Amino acid sequence: MDDPISRRYIESDYLEHNPEWDMEDSPWKAGKVAAMLKRFAIEPKTICEVGCGAGGVLGAMKGDFPKADFTGYDIAPDAEKFWGELRDSGVELNVGDFFTLNSRNYDVILLLDVLEHVADPHQFLVKLRPYADHVVIHFPLDLSALSVLRETPLLHVRRKVGHIQFFTKGLALELLEECGLEVIDWQYTDAAFSAPQRGLKTKLFGLLRRLVYILNKDIGARLLGGETLMVLAKPEC
Repeated sequence: MDDPISRRYIESDYLEHNPEWDMEDSPWKAGKVAAMLKRFAIEPKTICEVGCGAGGVLGAMKGDFPKADFTGYDIAPDAEKFWGELRDSGVELNVGDFFTLNSRNYDVILLLDVLEHVADPHQFLVKLRPYADHVVIHFPLDLSALSVLRETPLLHVRRKVGHIQFFTKGLALELLEECGLEVIDWQYTDAAFSAPQRGLKTKLFGLLRRLVYILNKDIGARLLGGETLMVLAKPEC
C-alpha cells in the first residue's frame, strides 16, 4: 500500500492533524448505527468495522449488542495506540488491509467516514460486498452549493482529515446502487444540530438551516451543507 493516499495513514500524518482520532464522535455514531439496525430488527452476531480508527464506535456498540463478536481493521499503525482497553474487553483489532488479512463473512460491516478517504470507492465496495450480509455506511456530505462557492471548507477537510471524495445524498446513494448494494434505509443524521464536534460556523448557521429544512431538507443540505447521511444496505441477490 505504498501510494500517497494510504501513506498519510500508515505514517503519522493523520495522527498529527487529529490527535484524538475523532473519539468524541464515536458514541454519537454508534447510537445512530444501533438505532438503524434495531429499527429493522437486525441482531448481528458478528460486526466488523473497516477503518475503525481508535475503535470508539465498536466499544460503544458493545452495550447495544452484548452477544455480538466485534472485529476492527485499520491500515494506520498509530490507531493501535488507542486499542488497549478495547482489546482487553474482547474486541479483535487488526492493523492492516481488510482485504489482505480477512477471510470471514460478517453479519454487519461498518464503513463510517471511510469512503471519502478511498481512491476508488467503486472498486472498494465491489470487493467488500461478498463479505457482508448488511453494510452500514456513514457519509459526510461535504459537497454543497455553499462549500463549492467558498471552496475553503473542501480544502480544509481534504488537508486536515484526508477527504478526497465529496458527496451529496444523491451521489452517495447512486454510488451504492452502481456497486450492487441495495439501499434498505437512509437517514440524515442532523449532524449540524447534534454532532459533538460542531464548529462555531456550523452552530451559527443552525437557525438558517432549520428554516430551510422546514421547506425542504434535501435542498437545505445541498445548499448549506453541514449534514451527514447514514445508510443501511445489503448486497443485491
